[in-house]
Amino acid sequence: MHVDCSVNGPAPGTQGLGWLFHGWKEAEGRAGKRTRAVAEKGSPSPNSMLRVLLAAQASAAQLSGLLLLPPIQPFCLGPSKWGDRPPGGGPRAGPAQGLQRLLEQARSPGELVRWLGQNPTKVRAHHYPVALRRLGQLLGSQPQPPPVEQTSLQDLSQLIIRNCPSFDIHTIHVCLHLAVLLGFLSDAPLVCALERERRFRLPPKPPPPLQPVLRGGQRLEAALSCPHFLRHPQQHLIRSLAEARPEELTPHVMVRLAQHLARHRLREPQLLEAIAHFLVVQEAQLSSKVVQKLVLPFGRLNYFPLEQQFMPCLERILAREAGAAPLATVNILMSLCQLRCLPSRALQFVFSPSFISHISVPLPVGTPHAPIVRRYLSLLDTAVELELPGYQGPRLPRRQKVPIFPQPLITDRARCKYSHKDIVAEGLRQLLGEEKYRQDLTVPPGYCTDFLLCVSSSGAVLPVRTQDPFLPYPPRSCPQGQAASQPTTQDPAQRVVLMLQERWHFCRDSRVLLGSRALRERHLGLLGYQLLPLPFEELESQRGLHQLKSYLRQKLQALGLRWGPEGG
Repeated sequence: MHVDCSVNGPAPGTQGLGWLFHGWKEAEGRAGKRTRAVAEKGSPSPNSMLRVLLAAQASAAQLSGLLLLPPIQPFCLGPSKWGDRPPGGGPRAGPAQGLQRLLEQARSPGELVRWLGQNPTKVRAHHYPVALRRLGQLLGSQPQPPPVEQTSLQDLSQLIIRNCPSFDIHTIHVCLHLAVLLGFLSDAPLVCALERERRFRLPPKPPPPLQPVLRGGQRLEAALSCPHFLRHPQQHLIRSLAEARPEELTPHVMVRLAQHLARHRLREPQLLEAIAHFLVVQEAQLSSKVVQKLVLPFGRLNYFPLEQQFMPCLERILAREAGAAPLATVNILMSLCQLRCLPSRALQFVFSPSFISHISVPLPVGTPHAPIVRRYLSLLDTAVELELPGYQGPRLPRRQKVPIFPQPLITDRARCKYSHKDIVAEGLRQLLGEEKYRQDLTVPPGYCTDFLLCVSSSGAVLPVRTQDPFLPYPPRSCPQGQAASQPTTQDPAQRVVLMLQERWHFCRDSRVLLGSRALRERHLGLLGYQLLPLPFEELESQRGLHQLKSYLRQKLQALGLRWGPEGG
């Protein structure tokens, strides 16, 4: 433990045991006082946090200590820990153990010095911290130490100074801390000797680099870039940032805020509105590569802002820079697709032959942009097919189409050990039989389903191997005047998709599905699949496989489904 030895404590034995506490308080230093003061008053309000960030002058290191790092914990010396086991471990010799008992029971500082001086062959390094601790107890119990005790204190100091070269680093730290608590000044011989030994044992540390003074948005950017903040987001600080004026923030700060919201699934309307307003105000200064990052949380969090100029602003940006950054253009349209808001002019551009030929040019090895753009264009073409029946512009050529999401999403693969998929699959196997459901089946145009059942017109669950599990895509033409959202089919068999709705499929602390999940369910419904959602709250409330089977039975029977001997 590092101890600040520049503390000037009061003279020993003048205020009872209170001076020990006073010495510790002083030894914590200014940084500890500031952090502790914040902790004692409770969490600072969002307004005060924002005021500190935007008004005060502070370095990046001071910012981390003020807002992001946990308070410094005080050092407390436990009751006679040195009597229980000496530092460094190992068995104790009998004479050394007897000397320790004598030191702990000494009745005066003079007796302490006498026990140490008269038994040089029995003294070990760990006896000196015991002596210093007992000395503090003795001096704290006297109203004013007599001159002879001051002499004994000096004699004990000389003994420690003489023997401290043989101490290990732990014993040096403890003696140094106890000396500060006893009131030794920073220039006292005992403190200087211990500090010199401490520096000699530890490797030298390079001087800390000078930290630039940060102001306004730069300070917010530094806070949001701090690794501790990224691992442990502070919601009260995030919410407070929505109160800042757009001109006080930089585009990079707003991008980090948008990425933070999307990464942690935080559907904060006030902050999302602030991002939308910033985008509208700074439209002329923002490139499409920055705009794609600012728009990302709106699609992911399934939130359409109240800002009236949000869509007109994005349409102007797409018209201005669509050809300069193909991937950014398609990313913006993907976010708008999740919000069910696709501008026709931008769609005509990305489906134009010139744009498609541009993204089809071979790129350097390791560049993933072209496959990503083709997959996103395939999804946009699906959205046009299912959601925009009045669209008359160009479409994606069939030879350019690729499966949209041919396998479970990355988030599901990363959290598979927390998923309910395995236990639901076992429940369906015992309830229906292996031949009457398919798991992780990808249906055209490329959506991966959790579980799929084929059901006859009478409600009987049919063996999947005897049926075509796929509904036609594109959907067959609807009669004149019938909405595109109500596809018809001549196939009497119905397809039922069981959709697992895990906890991470929703915005945090919300019942709003993430944009990608809502888009998948919406499109599967428009394709003609009947959806049976299985929310995580209901799945988590089932205790064991028996209860889960009863739950699945009730869910399937509520749809009119039959199975077993009576169901065929």
